[in-house]
Amino acid sequence: MRPWAILLAASCLLAADEAASISPSDKIKQGHSRHGEGFDSGPRARPWKIPGIGQTHFPITAKNPEVQEWFDQGNTLLHSFWDFEAERAFRWCLKLEPDNAMAWWGLARAAGGNRAAPFVREAVKRKNSVSERERLYIEALEAQMAPDRLRDRDAGYRERNAKYKRILESICVKYPGEMEARALLALANMGDSRYGVEQIVREILARQPDHPGAHHYRIHNWNYHEPEQALDSCKRYGEISPGAGHALHMPGHVYATAGMWHEAAISMDSATRAEKAYMKERMIFPFNAWNYGHNLHYLNYIREQLGLEQAAIDGARQMIESPLDPSFNADAGYSTHSQGLISLMRTLIKYERWDKLLDSKTLPWRDTLSDKSNRRYAGTRAYLGKGDTAKADEAFAQFDGLAKEFEKTKTDDAVYKIMRSELRARMALAQGDTLQGLAMLGDAAEKQFERQKNDNDPPFYPELLYVALGRAYLDNGSPSLAAKSFEKAMEAARNDWFSLAGLVRAYHAMGEKEKAKDAMARLLHLVSGAPAGVAWLEAAKATGVKAKPRDSSPRPQRDYAAMQLDRFGPVQWEPYAAPTLDAVDHEGKRVTLDEHRGKNVMLVFYLGKECLHCLKQLRDINGKKDEWERLDTVVLAVSSNAPEDNSKALKTIAAPAARILSDRALENSRRFRSYDDFEEVEIHSTILIDKKGRVHWARSGGEPFGDMAFLVKQLERMNRE
Repeated sequence: MRPWAILLAASCLLAADEAASISPSDKIKQGHSRHGEGFDSGPRARPWKIPGIGQTHFPITAKNPEVQEWFDQGNTLLHSFWDFEAERAFRWCLKLEPDNAMAWWGLARAAGGNRAAPFVREAVKRKNSVSERERLYIEALEAQMAPDRLRDRDAGYRERNAKYKRILESICVKYPGEMEARALLALANMGDSRYGVEQIVREILARQPDHPGAHHYRIHNWNYHEPEQALDSCKRYGEISPGAGHALHMPGHVYATAGMWHEAAISMDSATRAEKAYMKERMIFPFNAWNYGHNLHYLNYIREQLGLEQAAIDGARQMIESPLDPSFNADAGYSTHSQGLISLMRTLIKYERWDKLLDSKTLPWRDTLSDKSNRRYAGTRAYLGKGDTAKADEAFAQFDGLAKEFEKTKTDDAVYKIMRSELRARMALAQGDTLQGLAMLGDAAEKQFERQKNDNDPPFYPELLYVALGRAYLDNGSPSLAAKSFEKAMEAARNDWFSLAGLVRAYHAMGEKEKAKDAMARLLHLVSGAPAGVAWLEAAKATGVKAKPRDSSPRPQRDYAAMQLDRFGPVQWEPYAAPTLDAVDHEGKRVTLDEHRGKNVMLVFYLGKECLHCLKQLRDINGKKDEWERLDTVVLAVSSNAPEDNSKALKTIAAPAARILSDRALENSRRFRSYDDFEEVEIHSTILIDKKGRVHWARSGGEPFGDMAFLVKQLERMNRE
């Protein structure tokens, strides 16, 4: 192999054919796993005993007692869908016992997707080394995840899943005390047989009252229909697994479906805090926590339902300002950033903050079709809200023009079409065409209702259009039709406070005193923490209807505003303090982060002179030297190369962008999580540290990070904060 210094200085360091010719042994040296590509993804640091996740016991064949401990932790985590940390536990089982069949089984379940199949095959290879009971578990997973390659065509997931469930049923019958098979069977049957799943859950809880999986799967089972059936498990699941964010989050779905908005807020707020505590402790970013964006988005929606406008806005801004990542928090609809934009737009529309919507600084819209649609929709709504029909007409023309783009790109335009119908209806009403406007708005409301009525996530649409229709009827002197519209809206969102506020006015106008009083009592309980001056609340109070706050929920609720939730974690995610850097440069001088305080630091851990990919990364970084200087950024490149090797290399490089450092004992790479504890090898890392010594962004894995344009944008973003 050519000297690495020459490679670094070469004008064309790594061509595509050169990379393709790298031998498997060289790839291992370059940060890839010796076990294959499936191990290049997922956790690379060793596990730790995670408190507050509940407890399950799944006996397996193991020579080392420690393997059983980690297997139980991984299995327990799987019951709360914490796959990433479950995988970490199963990987450690394999480090302790590489031929443990059930550890491979657990790893396949945790990894899922395309990565699972090779892990299943490894389990199958070893299935004769375990008990008959364990062998059946392996064969069940094989049936579900590993298609029969001898067939001309895959039998399909449904047939494979049916076989998977049949084997689980065999385990349940053959081993009456086997609760884990029952839990997996309950999970597999959710959505197909609610009664059957409930009976399985009851059987598990009769023997193991605190089984986290049983409570979790009951919650999912009743989530969309008859949520009251799961309220006992909602309460207990969070109590037995307070350290698992999803265990705190999932009850919030049921509470929201049941219209128990205070309990829903407590649940979701606790969950977001638990996730932030986990991220801070383990040096993990919001884009690495699979449920974080959805969790905070749901909390913002619930806060809207409690009249807590500013809290919802603050939560949405947290999402928008979360660290970006080109793979995990980019333009995809379910990224944290994208959900944050939708969340903020929805809150501002529902609370009629028209000037904020029109301020270009409020929402950092992107050049995507969905953002174009939402931006122009929000602009039209804002101008109509301000009574500027001329500008509203211009904004709507721009929105209407997107129809061709939706058709050309074959993008799902169902929501766009509802928005289009709604805006046309509002334009007609604004122009005095009342009958046509009400008819069109009613049609749009029904279409939006049909799409949302079975959805248990934060609404895809900015507001319930039956609420808008009810308000339009009130404005046009039809309180009875308004009341019907508001009641219809509450079929999609129980105890929706905007509907309740409208009902107070509608029933009052109809002379229905008791109904108006009942709506006011429910409203006052719901928005008990709302600040003074919320428009629709004040309009309801202006009717003069008096009532004492009353909770109409299926169970008593705690008051969200009175809850102290700090024990779960912080209210906001913040960049974490960088670990200690203590390396030496090419002259043997000690280098720390403290000497660079006041400047950004790009810290790159590379694999030294044998890694062609690393050298290409360093060459690309060197090509952006002027950018790093413009961005007030110091580049530190760390490897296990000896200082004298680094010194020789630097003599061949004119004005290097990076300061080359030596980490001979790999102590720094371990502290910065640039080390694979399972295989005891270095891995690639690129880490951005701000001027206060806090880590804003990091990427570690089997490949060095090569998107220089992204790094420039992220550093610019860091400098603006």
